[in-house]
Amino acid sequence: MRLQLLTHSYSPEHSPPQRRWTQFNRYFRSLGWDIDVITPVAHAPHGRRTLPKREAGRAFRRDTGRYGERILRVPYLWHRATRLGRLLDHCFSAAASVAAGLMTRRPDAVIVTVPSLPILGAGYLVSRLRRVPLVVDMRDAWPDIARDARIVRGSAKSVTERAVVAFQERADLVVTVTYGFAATLRDRGLGNVATVVNGVDISVRELLPPPPEDRDRLNVLYLGNHGESQRLDLVVRAAALASDYVRLTMVGHGVQRRELMALAEELNAPVTFHGPARRREVMEYYRNADTCVISLRDDWKSFETTIPSKTYEVLAVGRHVTGIVRGEARSIIEDANAGDVVDSSAEAIAQLWKELHADRSRLLTGTNGRDWVHHNANLDALSAAYADLLRSVAAGRSE
Repeated sequence: MRLQLLTHSYSPEHSPPQRRWTQFNRYFRSLGWDIDVITPVAHAPHGRRTLPKREAGRAFRRDTGRYGERILRVPYLWHRATRLGRLLDHCFSAAASVAAGLMTRRPDAVIVTVPSLPILGAGYLVSRLRRVPLVVDMRDAWPDIARDARIVRGSAKSVTERAVVAFQERADLVVTVTYGFAATLRDRGLGNVATVVNGVDISVRELLPPPPEDRDRLNVLYLGNHGESQRLDLVVRAAALASDYVRLTMVGHGVQRRELMALAEELNAPVTFHGPARRREVMEYYRNADTCVISLRDDWKSFETTIPSKTYEVLAVGRHVTGIVRGEARSIIEDANAGDVVDSSAEAIAQLWKELHADRSRLLTGTNGRDWVHHNANLDALSAAYADLLRSVAAGRSE
């Protein structure tokens, strides 16, 4: 098999598409498959290159990835960390990706990973120009999220939604990361839909010892994107309400980060902010945490079928989850018996933390979360399932 992957983010960046596809590509390479990755020069999340050129890559230069995959970089557009800035950058890189997609040997299938909508269009064009099947990897519930977030309005709204739906309908296979969104797409008439959830390689992910029995404060950790989808102002406000017994650490980047820092200062909340972390640093943050926040806003219907990718990682390391989620994400936390799910309000979150601080035995989730991941999100099993789907697509049998 020869695959071509178009993605807006890949190693050495640390992002959801990078984590998902680095893991899958490792497995596909173990099968002897050839992988060509088309991706921009590494520049996330700051909108500019911060790594040395030898690590970030050069435009239209071929590099070899960690597992032997070939990486062809395309140029990016310097931008500020705003919604408009990212959109323009994605459009620029997507256009370059079409040219790059024609510079490799003809693949058996083109895979494009979404929610970068411009790269979706690029993947469609490359697949048609090369006359090979298209696999759309839908990591978020598009176009539903665009509608909920009011990313586009007026006549542009209907055009964008119709375009996304058209690409989904014309794909040989649409792969979702949740069963709920797959059901939504099938209800709309799509028959070429399958689900391969996000996963974790627990063989390289340490199960942490339980947090200390005695600690003067509850150490709360949020690690991930600081964007509109997470509604993290509630978490900061909860920390302010619980300032006598809570210490909140927020790690990551996003368009709302500056506003969150200003809010924490205004409320004199016990919050410490850190930039994006690499694997060793991530594990130290988890090690020092008593509970980890998994949050999605509750006023977007599309989030009923959305699962934050960090959910699986937190379960795998054995930390208690403060879940501010609903739908499928809520069911996972409750089925795993790995934490508490709370209403989306600062008062409710603060009350939960107060109870956890008073009774730290509730933080001891043991191996519950890790066991759930082993049985439901085992990376090798997920990779094997994806490989079977790709074989079928290449053979002209979408499932």
